[in-house]
Amino acid sequence: MQRLFAIAKLTWKAAFRFRLFWVMAGLLLLCVIGLPLLVKDDGTARGFTQILLTYTLSMITALLGFSTLWLACGTLARDIEEAQMQMVAVKPIARWQIWLGKWLGLVALNAALLVVAGGSVFFLLKWRASRLPPEQQQVLRNEVFVARGSLKEAPRDIDAITEAEFQEALKKNPVPAEEYEKLRSQLRERVMADEQVVPPGYMRRWTIDLGFRKSRLRDQPLYVRTKFYAAQTNATGTYLGVWQIGPPDKYQAFPLSMAADSFHEFPISANRLDESGKLVIHFVNQNDSALLFSLEEGLEVLYRDGGFGLNFIRGMLIILCWLALLSAIGLAAASFLSFPVAAFFAVTLLVVGLSSGTLSSVVSEGTLGGIDHESGTGKVTLIDRIVMPVFGKLLWVVNLVQGFSPVDSLSTGRSITWGQLGLAFGQIVLLLGGIFAAIGIASFTRRELATAQTGT
Repeated sequence: MQRLFAIAKLTWKAAFRFRLFWVMAGLLLLCVIGLPLLVKDDGTARGFTQILLTYTLSMITALLGFSTLWLACGTLARDIEEAQMQMVAVKPIARWQIWLGKWLGLVALNAALLVVAGGSVFFLLKWRASRLPPEQQQVLRNEVFVARGSLKEAPRDIDAITEAEFQEALKKNPVPAEEYEKLRSQLRERVMADEQVVPPGYMRRWTIDLGFRKSRLRDQPLYVRTKFYAAQTNATGTYLGVWQIGPPDKYQAFPLSMAADSFHEFPISANRLDESGKLVIHFVNQNDSALLFSLEEGLEVLYRDGGFGLNFIRGMLIILCWLALLSAIGLAAASFLSFPVAAFFAVTLLVVGLSSGTLSSVVSEGTLGGIDHESGTGKVTLIDRIVMPVFGKLLWVVNLVQGFSPVDSLSTGRSITWGQLGLAFGQIVLLLGGIFAAIGIASFTRRELATAQTGT
């Protein structure tokens, strides 16, 4: 460990020699102070705080991500190209210790910068909140400055329901075998519509089982978070519905008018659970248009699961896991490439990671040419057959990293559990970071340092 710390100390000296630490600290503080002057919100304290959290943390992550790749590539590649690495390699220290020491130094440097930037964001938010009226402060404590867990209705097995209806349809009206897939597709669409669409004048019911939390949450206020889509746009842009919360003998009913294609939250009073610990929610559509509540985002119940401070720290640690992976990628590239090529390669990987939405769309469509909206299909070419499996694997790897979203969770007051943090560390640092570390260490161990000099 003493040798690792010695190399980590040299990495810190390189960061100060390049003046990277002071430049990054200044840029991060500028983002924290300057962004509140530029962002536009909906005029509410909650909206401003959520946008401020999203923009500042996203900008901090982006700045640290690109600087980490630049320094990771430069600190190793330039040491090799300028023959400084030969002075270290001849000492009684293994190549893998040099590589891990540099990685440890980069992670420690990012941790220090995250403390500066994250601490500034945290205290800025708290300071601004303290200057608000008491009722606005209470809203922030309940909806943003909190760690809230989420509960949803147990998902139904759509495939099983579709298969049962498919078998029933075959008994009533047999079809040729070549029409089976088309019939299954039609039945699945109908099942999905039954599960998600609320026609005018009809009611949709959700039953959410609180499980072992029922005793703790029975006397606590809960929040409903919902989002729907409208089949037709009306003149006002809002849609009226009556919400009934709780069992029939003590339900809470109130009408709400909400805009489509947006998330909405509203509180429900305590003690609305039935005797078995289940929360029953009814929605009556009082519009002329059908409304669609998707299975993924249609409705969830939020409850208080902890405080904001510890939740914020866990979010910062997940961001540090991302930066640790970027450090491994940069060092791995610099282990066998020159500095310009290594930086280009590492940044390209980062851009691919940030393009997960495009990758997901292409993989789901199965073709680079896109889908014909009239026929609903796309033409699959030879290139598609070659690149689609590669894109699928890339998307799987990217989702391992982006499956954790501390920025979104913190801005919406969602709980980031210790289990999520542990899973993030395992998938991002140990699994993916370990793969790049193995590649980098193997390449660096076999590299001829004497042939990497830029001059004679």
